[in-house]
Amino acid sequence: MTAKIFRFLDDVRPATPCVVVDLDVVRENYLNLRHWLPLAQVYYAVKANPAPEIVSLLVGLGSNFDVASRPEIELCLNAGATADRISFGNTIKKKSDIAFAYDKGVRLFAFDSEAELDKLAEAAPGARVFCRILMTCEGAEWPLSRKFGCEIDMARDLLVAARDRGLEPYGVSFHVGSQQTDLAQWDVAVGKTAMLFTALNEAGIQLKMVNLGGGLPARYRTDVPSLDRYADAMMHAMTKHFGNDLPAMIIEPGRGLVGDAGILETEVVLISRKSYGEDVRWVYLDVGKFGGLAETMDESIKYRIETGHDGEQTGPVILAGPTCDSADILYEKAGYQMPLSLAVGDRVRILTTGAYTTSYSAVNFNGFEPLKAYFV
Repeated sequence: MTAKIFRFLDDVRPATPCVVVDLDVVRENYLNLRHWLPLAQVYYAVKANPAPEIVSLLVGLGSNFDVASRPEIELCLNAGATADRISFGNTIKKKSDIAFAYDKGVRLFAFDSEAELDKLAEAAPGARVFCRILMTCEGAEWPLSRKFGCEIDMARDLLVAARDRGLEPYGVSFHVGSQQTDLAQWDVAVGKTAMLFTALNEAGIQLKMVNLGGGLPARYRTDVPSLDRYADAMMHAMTKHFGNDLPAMIIEPGRGLVGDAGILETEVVLISRKSYGEDVRWVYLDVGKFGGLAETMDESIKYRIETGHDGEQTGPVILAGPTCDSADILYEKAGYQMPLSLAVGDRVRILTTGAYTTSYSAVNFNGFEPLKAYFV
């Protein structure tokens, strides 16, 4: 809770649910990342929070942008980013969207399959392309599935094919999983990447770039290492596997830049028990999975929660959202406790909600409006 957010919530008392983002925190996080990892170019993962206020701030600070769609490209261009600062990092793109990006001047594209390579060769001739390799994402609180990436033997063949189809095989990318807490995962990933560099060199292709992906954490319930330790782990992995001949490096932070900048304020709609002998209270909030808290799926991301009764006696609770969908339960097994004096109508603040909340919020499920956001 920053002083600016506290003053805004105290003075304005906005209707709930809403997220308030302190842009100064985003600025500080970006500058800290540039300080600790100066050799890597920052490509902000726009999907984490696509607010124009955040994108415009980062444009002014000199950031580049990792985009997943045509609207995100338009957002960045409208905010003043030039096309050479944009990477179309989604490996699943319509050919028409590739053509749109190419027409706007974007020349850096991700892929991980032959069919995607075919589209790139036709719609973005001569573009720089990088192949995403598959990772298991151990240690990540929000792991990524096998939906993205390919094994390194396939990546080798695809990058050779990229050269043969008139594209520039530029580099390799990976993602160790969002909210990654195991620093050793970058060593594993960079080791695989270096093997691929060697294999491509033997095929007459000199790759020039390693995309270290995302994974930088925000501060939820579990302690995480400091940013300087993440930077040290990445650079140690790079120098261990590439020596002094370092390729260009890209990093794609999302939640690590904006997560800690936001507070979600919500209201208690109902408190109930399911039987006379049950001690566990059900606490229903006016925001749930469909209102922006989708990352509570499988109780993966565990947010810190504050109430106006903190410090008083607590008891076990199950936290749920307001919709008439039985899947809209936030935490049932994570052991959350809330004050026994908590009452219907009380306001509750969910911390570290600047990332993947407004962007996950449903448009009109059950008639509830999308999650409102304010920027201070």
